[in-house]
Amino acid sequence: MKYSKTLLSLTMIMPWVTALLLGKKTFKLYLPAGIFIALMVRLANVVAKKRKWWWWYETLHPRLSGVIPFMLGPFFVGSIWILKWTYGKFFRYFVVNMLFDGMFTYVGVPILTKFGVASLVRMKKIQLMYVFIFLTLILYAFQFLYENFYLTKWRLIKMGKKFNKMQG
Repeated sequence: MKYSKTLLSLTMIMPWVTALLLGKKTFKLYLPAGIFIALMVRLANVVAKKRKWWWWYETLHPRLSGVIPFMLGPFFVGSIWILKWTYGKFFRYFVVNMLFDGMFTYVGVPILTKFGVASLVRMKKIQLMYVFIFLTLILYAFQFLYENFYLTKWRLIKMGKKFNKMQG
């Protein structure tokens, strides 16, 4: 369709406009989770292409998948926002994710289909929601592990260096 590339471009750019409001500390804290979920969405798209779960009709560039704008836009930035608002409160995190994922599934997918960007092929909308639930759970687990193991270890190393400087 006539506006499909514009829709894809806006899908990728608009979330980054809001990212300016996140704050540097928040962005740095949740950046690994954003990268992780973007990679998981890319992996899900590879599986989906092989199994013909959905199909992208439009791309921004012939060598790039149509999922790239969604991966780098709403999934990356949106996940950081959702983690900022809800991390540490799992039930709230889960509900907010389901609301956004439900909006994408039941409102966004029909719009993408209407504009000739993408459509579900061998997957029903409820099955897409199951994919999103899985991604939601692994994103939270990733952030939990990142904060409780990697960041804690890094802080302990940093404190040890300060302690050694005070001793010496």
